[in-house]
Amino acid sequence: MSDAPSPATSTAPDVAPARGSRLLAMLRRLRPYAQGSGPYLALVAIAVIVTAITEPLVPALMKPLLDRGFGDNRLALWIVPAALISLFAVRGLSTFVAKYGTSAVTYSIVERLASAQFSVLHKAHPSLYTKSTASSLSNTMVYELQLGASMVVNTLLSLVKNLLSVVALLGYLLYLNWQLTLIVFSVGPAMAWVIRALSKRLHKLTKQSQSATDELAYVVEENVLAWRTVRLHHAQETQQKRFAGLAHSLRRLAVKSTIASAAVMPVTQILAAVALSAVITAALWQSSTTSISVGGFAAFVTAMLLLITPLRAMSEVAGSLTRGLTALERGLDLLEHTPQEASGSYRPTDTTTPLPLQFENVHLTYPNAEQSALAGIDLQVTPGRTIALVGSSGSGKTSLVNLLPRFVDATQGRVLLGGVDLREWQMDALRQQFSFVSQDVVMFSDTVAANVALGEAPDAERVKAALKAAHLQDWAGALPQGIDTQVGHNANTLSGGQRQRLAIARALYKNAPIVVLDEATSALDTESEQAVKAALAELTAGRTTLIIAHRLSTIEHADEIIVMHQGRIVERGTHSQLIATSGHYARLHQLGSATGSV
Repeated sequence: MSDAPSPATSTAPDVAPARGSRLLAMLRRLRPYAQGSGPYLALVAIAVIVTAITEPLVPALMKPLLDRGFGDNRLALWIVPAALISLFAVRGLSTFVAKYGTSAVTYSIVERLASAQFSVLHKAHPSLYTKSTASSLSNTMVYELQLGASMVVNTLLSLVKNLLSVVALLGYLLYLNWQLTLIVFSVGPAMAWVIRALSKRLHKLTKQSQSATDELAYVVEENVLAWRTVRLHHAQETQQKRFAGLAHSLRRLAVKSTIASAAVMPVTQILAAVALSAVITAALWQSSTTSISVGGFAAFVTAMLLLITPLRAMSEVAGSLTRGLTALERGLDLLEHTPQEASGSYRPTDTTTPLPLQFENVHLTYPNAEQSALAGIDLQVTPGRTIALVGSSGSGKTSLVNLLPRFVDATQGRVLLGGVDLREWQMDALRQQFSFVSQDVVMFSDTVAANVALGEAPDAERVKAALKAAHLQDWAGALPQGIDTQVGHNANTLSGGQRQRLAIARALYKNAPIVVLDEATSALDTESEQAVKAALAELTAGRTTLIIAHRLSTIEHADEIIVMHQGRIVERGTHSQLIATSGHYARLHQLGSATGSV
C-alpha cells in the first residue's frame, strides 16, 4: 500500500500578470461553460445599462428643483415626487433583474464546471492522486470553485455597472461644466497606479493563502482518518500544536491580504477629496466671473459626489477580483491540465471467459524512487488457476497486481491479457476483467444494493443472489429496508467480516473472470475468516485467482505459489514442493508457523 500523499504545493508564479489580460483570458476559458446563458446575459446587460442611465438623473433633477422650485415660475408640486418615485422604481427593478440574472449565470457556470471537474477526476492519470491530497482536491472543486465563480461574475457585474455609471456621470458633468470635469479626470492615473500596485501584492498573498489552506485541510483530513491512532498514542497535543501553527500562518496571510485590500479605499477617498476640494474652489472662482446658477452648481456637486460611490466600488474590485481569478484559475488548471489515462481500442467479444495472463520481463520504478518495485518479472497465469503471491512487506506483491487494471504502468517490459498488451486494451473493457477484494474495504454512503451493484443499475434478484453467495442473506434480510437500507459512511457500523463479505458480494455481482484477493482475510478473527473463506470459495470457483496473503490457510490450496523478494520472483511451485526445497518460502513458513502466517 502506498503512503498518503503529501500536500500539494502551488507552482504558479507569485507575480500577477496585468489584471485586465487575466480577466480577458479567464472569460475566454469560462465561455464554454456559459453556453445557454445568453438570455440571462442579455437581461443582465439591459438591466445594468438602465441602472447606469438613471444614475445622472438624480443630480439632473436638482437643477430644475433649485432653479424653478422656489419663487416665481415654480414647478407643479406633483412633478418632483412623481419623477423621484418613478426613477427609483426603475432603478430598483433593474437592480433586481441584474442580480437575478447574475446569480442564474454564476450557478449555471459553477454547475457545469463542477460536473466537468468531477468527470476529470474519474479519467485522470493515477499520478494525480499521488501528487494531490483528497482535502486539496475537495477544496479546489467545492470551495474555491464556488467562491471563485461567484466573486468573478459578481465583481464583473459590479465593475461594468459602476463603469457605466461613471461614464454616464462624467458625461453629465462634461455637459454641465467641462472645465471643472477636467479636474475630476486628473485623479484617474493616480487611482489606477494605487490599485495596480496593491493588486500585485494581493495576488501573491492569495496564492500563499491557497497553499496554507490546503495544508490546514490536510491536517484535518489526517486527524479525522487516523483518530484512533492519535488517541491511542496520546498525540492530541502535538496534533493540536501542528494545527495551531498552520492556522496562525493562515491568519497572518489573511490579515496581510485584508491590509492590502483595505488600503485601496482610504487612498482613493483621499484622492477623491482632493479632487472635490479643487472642484469646489474652482467653482467658487468661476461663480465670480461667469453666471453659474445655484441649481447648476448643486447639480454638478451632487453628480460629483455620486461619482465617488462607483469609483470607490471600482477601487474595491481589485481585491475580490484577484481572489476570484486566483481561485478560478486553480480550478480550471485542474480541469484543463490534468493528464488523462491513455486508453487503447481493443475490446474482446467474450467478457466472461478467463483469459491467459502473461508478464514479460516487467520492471516498475516509481517516480523519485531509488530502487525498482519490480525487476525482471516473467510469469504466466493459465486461465482458471489459483496463484498465490507470497513475500515480505515491500517485496512487490501489490505493485504486481496493480499493473493489471493499469493503476500503474510498467516502466519496462509488458503485461499481456489474452495475448494483447494491456496498453492496447480499452480501459473500461480491461477493468471489467478484474474484481479486487482487499483488506481495506471501501463502501459508499448509499444503499446495500447500490454498493453491491457499484457501477451498474442494481438488479434486486442479482443483488440478493450475490449476498446469498457471500453468506449475507440473513444479515440483509434483517435490515429495516432490506437491500435498500443505507449503510452509512463507509459502512462503519458493520463488523470487519460483514464488510469483507459485502465486498465479496460486490465482486460476485460484477462477475469478472479474474479475481484478485489482496490480503482479504489478514485482519479478521478466526470465526469471521471462516465465513469469508466460504464466500471466497463461491467467488473464485471457475475464475482465475491471484491471492496476496500471509495466512497459510489461504495459500496452501493454491495451484502455484510465487515467492517474491525485493521486486523479483525468487521461487515458485506448490506448497509441498517449496517446503521440500528448504528455500525462501520454507524459511517464511517456519517463521510464520507459530501464528499461521507467512
